[in-house]
Amino acid sequence: MRILIIEDDHKIAGAVKRGLEQEKFAVDISYDGQDGLGQALTIDYDAIILDRMLPEIDGIEVCRALREKENHTPIIMLTAKDKLNDRVEGLNAGADDYLVKPFAFVELLARVRALLRRPAETKETVLKIDDLILNTMTFEVTRGGKKIELSSTEFSLLEYLMRNPNRILTKDNIISHVWDYDADILPNTVEVYIGYLRNKIDKLFPRKIQLIQTSRGFGYKITSN
Repeated sequence: MRILIIEDDHKIAGAVKRGLEQEKFAVDISYDGQDGLGQALTIDYDAIILDRMLPEIDGIEVCRALREKENHTPIIMLTAKDKLNDRVEGLNAGADDYLVKPFAFVELLARVRALLRRPAETKETVLKIDDLILNTMTFEVTRGGKKIELSSTEFSLLEYLMRNPNRILTKDNIISHVWDYDADILPNTVEVYIGYLRNKIDKLFPRKIQLIQTSRGFGYKITSN
């Protein structure tokens, strides 16, 4: 899952990015409203953490502009303002949630996860394909009851595949949801990580259904059919 932080305070942005990365999210940062709006309209993010007070364009205008362009990415607005009218203004501009600074990271994380559970395709915290089970809260992956150890990137890739069962995902789809903007993505990076997953998910279980499939010229999908 990929998240955009639009926050001009480098210390806060960096701390939130590090915390979210520890929770297996891919994270991009923008430090002003104009750049952040451009990124949000260009890249398919799963959620946006948006500061209210920003240079160039403030958070209210960024939020309003996204909604006017039919961008419905969940938005959590951060602010130092705790007045009722300020919260109402942010929500009326299209924000889905509102968090007042200073805040505890655990609360921000809980709110991010709550927003990500809202769409129909992301309600479950435990994902299951055949006998493969992935728990997004504990980061535990098992197949047939046997625990599978995955790296952070492998886990994020598997989660994205499992949230889109039977759907062919192109390399661009996968890159935009699994890796952040600063990641060093080579032409065969997706192929390499699909190979890593196959080794752990399928090849270690040769008598079971091979779940990860390639649609040559199109992309990859996970299916039990």
